Amino acid sequence: MNIKTVGVIGAGTMGNGICQIFSQAGLQVLMIDINQEVINKGINTIDKNLSRLVEKEKISNQAKLSILERILGSTNYDDLKKTDLVIEAATENYELKLKILSQIDAIVSQDVIIATNTSSLSVTQLAQSNSSPSRFIGMHFFNPVPVMSLVEIIRGLQTSDETHNVIIQLTKFIGKEPISVKNSPGFVVNRILIPMINEAFFTLAEGLASAEDIDAGMKLGCNFPMGPLALADLIGLDTCLAIMNVYFMNFKDSKYRPAPLLQEMVAAGYLGRKAGRGVYEYSK
Repeated sequence: MNIKTVGVIGAGTMGNGICQIFSQAGLQVLMIDINQEVINKGINTIDKNLSRLVEKEKISNQAKLSILERILGSTNYDDLKKTDLVIEAATENYELKLKILSQIDAIVSQDVIIATNTSSLSVTQLAQSNSSPSRFIGMHFFNPVPVMSLVEIIRGLQTSDETHNVIIQLTKFIGKEPISVKNSPGFVVNRILIPMINEAFFTLAEGLASAEDIDAGMKLGCNFPMGPLALADLIGLDTCLAIMNVYFMNFKDSKYRPAPLLQEMVAAGYLGRKAGRGVYEYSK
């Protein structure tokens, strides 16, 4: 494995988490976003995450400083020329991802692996943005990235065995557990999880129980660490809706229709924790 420097497009919740874990594993990381303010916010989030680890005596303060030193922020895509792997971690929007991936492909050399952190979009379709689609692959990290051990490794129809094997090896190297998944809307975990969350919104809208009791029922009855409605707030209601729309569009099956309450809350801007309000209210 010759990956020493990783570029991550996106300094948001997923992007900064991905940057953190690669830097913690000793790799050089380039964090790219649209402006310096967004980048600073992402690095500040990493700083806070690492400070908590220092407080818990899981890492030393010197280790924290070293991790931060290995992360370089930039608004210039040309800096990606220095990388061995680029991971796109932008919002779950096909046109936006396609635009970003095309920009990456135009800059990096042909031996650089390009990955997408999509949670539902077709890796095979996104690979069309690549002049060498055999080096394109999906790496679906889970939120919060520094805590969650799973990474879904998604092979597009064009993904080579070499690309797949390198990414599996790399995922283990950074301390995560990879599972290999075929390309399909939602892949494995979200294919099961998001419709369950969607059904929780149906039960809430029908008044079968309060949000608190729905979540308590799933925690106590199914041993879930978090109820589906609280989890939706953590993921982002807009993300949940976007994924359900992908399923509904691709599978043409009514069982994937988004719950009207979920759609209404997204329209109102009640997007979950990041907005200060979703199913529940949060203090920013």
